[in-house]
Amino acid sequence: MRAAEAAAFARGVTAESLMDEAAAGLARTVSQFFPEPGRCLVFAGKGNNAGDACAAAQLLHGAGWAIEIRLAYPEAELGGLAQGKLARLRAALPGKAGKNLSTTRARTRPFVILDGLLGLGATLPLREPIRSACRAVNELRRDENAFVFSIDLPTGLDGESGEADEDCTVADFTVAIGFAKRGLIADRALNLVGRLEVVALSALRKHEEEAGSQEVLATAASLRHLLPRRPFGAYKNQFGRVGIVAGSRGFTGAAVLCTLGALRGGAGLVELFVPEEIYGIVAASVPPEAMVKPVKSYGSLLHENIDVWALGPGLGRAGATDVLELIGQARRPMVIDADGLNILSADMSVLAKNPGPRLLTPHPGEMQRLFPDQKGSRAEMATKFCEKHAVTLLLKGSRTIVAQRGFPISYNTTGNPGMATGGMGDVLTGVCAALLAQKPSPNTAARLGAWVCGRAAEIAIFHGAGSEESLLPSDIIQHLGLAFDDLRNVPT
Repeated sequence: MRAAEAAAFARGVTAESLMDEAAAGLARTVSQFFPEPGRCLVFAGKGNNAGDACAAAQLLHGAGWAIEIRLAYPEAELGGLAQGKLARLRAALPGKAGKNLSTTRARTRPFVILDGLLGLGATLPLREPIRSACRAVNELRRDENAFVFSIDLPTGLDGESGEADEDCTVADFTVAIGFAKRGLIADRALNLVGRLEVVALSALRKHEEEAGSQEVLATAASLRHLLPRRPFGAYKNQFGRVGIVAGSRGFTGAAVLCTLGALRGGAGLVELFVPEEIYGIVAASVPPEAMVKPVKSYGSLLHENIDVWALGPGLGRAGATDVLELIGQARRPMVIDADGLNILSADMSVLAKNPGPRLLTPHPGEMQRLFPDQKGSRAEMATKFCEKHAVTLLLKGSRTIVAQRGFPISYNTTGNPGMATGGMGDVLTGVCAALLAQKPSPNTAARLGAWVCGRAAEIAIFHGAGSEESLLPSDIIQHLGLAFDDLRNVPT
């Protein structure tokens, strides 16, 4: 980051212009999740992070937010840029800035905290007065349901290693400025970083592109070009025929959710193949847009005219031999999930026979069965697995990972804890299959699928009536359209 800034300054870019661009992105991110203004409390240190926070707060004030300021240091100790942004913020506020704005009415509205205490380059452990400020942030998050937006990185987190001080701020959202620091994607930092967003700075983009990386973040800005608009004269056959092999007695819902995901993910045609014994139940449950077909043997599906297969949700272990035959011999791309992965784990040699691309979508438990006795971080496990098997791997979880030999590791940025419920993976499988049927690479389909499903979950909670406790897979399906729109309409 410092090298990129130095190169920008050498070209005549000013520190204040970078700060203004960062502040605009920060304010935009707050409004993305909280479109109705509420109360914003600024915790400011004395460096440029404090300036970012004050400049963003001024923009939020202009949008109707009530602003409160808490300085960790005497104002005279603030850096020049931070002092200037603080003065402008105070001039814009009515009355005496910094007074407690908590009122009964304010408490019914969103309450956010801007963590502008420390930025990149700060060293651990935390020292006073920053330690006390971090404790105050965490208390407000716990006791008053404040949502914390950390600027660049949570105060108390090492930006390189992801190691954290015991009083590190717990962020609900971390807004990385320029690009994400390595420590933000470390497994150990996950619960401190929260939802990760990146505010790209135009003056630093060239340096970032030239530097390259073996790890990338899947953000709206990085993905939007991978989802082109459809031509006006488009017709259904252009967007693929998805064949879903799913469902068994007691697990019909998985087949239905996967089918809905494929339909909402944009497939031109969707066919669902289910065992004869559950055909009547499933046929009465799926939407009329899908075709439901009973099958006696999964091996017979090799002769079906399908562009992309989705195999596994609710499948059960019956017919495992036929399932392995389908995985090993189907020439079309295939998304494999759930019981498809469990069956595959018994004979991984089948992957060596693949005549077509394979996208595997395991959760951590399924990954352990596919790749037992492997140690290391999630990224290390995913990399080693893809070195051994010529597949695309979507390793589900918070900060979902997409890996493939010859591609950089990709970390998804969207989603929330409400997605930790059964059926979410079934929807994702359908969405990924639908995207794959529209002719992107499996790597692209996986990254897009993870992003839009996670964004749909966010919209359901922050723009709808959902909560982390109430969120259902059907809520994801309902909000996929808005998620796709968000992907296309992200500011450049």
